[in-house]
Amino acid sequence: MFCLKKSLVFAMMICLFSQFSFAKEGEIMSLTKRQQDLVQISAYTASSKLDELQIAINDGLNNGLSVAEIKDLMAQLYAYCGFPKALNGLGVLDKTLKERQKMGLKTTLGKENKIIDQKINSLEVGTDTQTKLVGNKVDMSAISADVDYYLKAHLFGDIFASEIFSWQEREIITVAALASMNGTEPQRNSHINVSKHNGITQAQIDEILAIAEQNKIMSKDEFAKISPFGVGEPNTAFSKYFSGNSYLNAISNEQVKMFNVVFEPSCRNNWHIHHAKSGGGQILIATAGRGYYQEWGKEAVEMKPGDVINIPANVKHWHGAAKDSWFAHIAVEVDGTQTSNEWLEPVSDEQYGKLK
Repeated sequence: MFCLKKSLVFAMMICLFSQFSFAKEGEIMSLTKRQQDLVQISAYTASSKLDELQIAINDGLNNGLSVAEIKDLMAQLYAYCGFPKALNGLGVLDKTLKERQKMGLKTTLGKENKIIDQKINSLEVGTDTQTKLVGNKVDMSAISADVDYYLKAHLFGDIFASEIFSWQEREIITVAALASMNGTEPQRNSHINVSKHNGITQAQIDEILAIAEQNKIMSKDEFAKISPFGVGEPNTAFSKYFSGNSYLNAISNEQVKMFNVVFEPSCRNNWHIHHAKSGGGQILIATAGRGYYQEWGKEAVEMKPGDVINIPANVKHWHGAAKDSWFAHIAVEVDGTQTSNEWLEPVSDEQYGKLK
């Protein structure tokens, strides 16, 4: 029922020292598989991509994460993403556990977090935790005394003081969630600095951000809601001329032939030519997302909704999506005499990678 994602192969293991792991001078450290699972679950919870979240949770459980750890992760994220997203995440976890039980899959329950003894002063504990975590005392009381208290007593006094995750792991969870949401850049950058203070390397931060940025790309269903002509059906008839998946929806087959073409992120068609003895060519009208058009020997032109490209006959060119965005355009076939299409070589990764 579940698909296991292809995992990255990492070159080095993290050295453990006390609660934190530190890189030796000059050493590049990548995320461990456990850390990568935490990033994926956090990112999908924060972006509310629940189908992908279920796969990530299942992968995490298969790789040794416990139910208690995922529950604690969701409890932490409510402070950064809000209760609705955290509760949705817990709902997906519950659904996943029921399906795993039916399938007879082994699942580690783990030891759940205990609410801190009320005899302990949460404010005192949280203030000490926050100061050590950040590296200096933080006081937000001038902005909001209430928020300053909640941060110290609850977030750092209750959640961060839990022993289920190390502070490193909690920062990984936090950065992944904040980087997966729009409008949280100041908080993301602040927690990146805190992460580095606690031994997370720049290489690990780069991996977290790469996963989160990829996660920001909307799903096909989300794109269908903003695409005026939807997504259409898989463009199987011409798939051999495309790098990546594309979709086709015929808008008009009468008078003027028009087709809505949708490209998934990074998808583009091969170099090709619309031949004609006279007339002919093609018109592209961008309707959603962001993409590119390029003629042979010229710089690529960025295309956004409302942009129109007139392609003369007998000109070698290609068009497709940006690497971080879906793209849709209407392709209008211009009448001509003795018209034909010639499909040529693919747009290489090197050519595509040079796009601004």
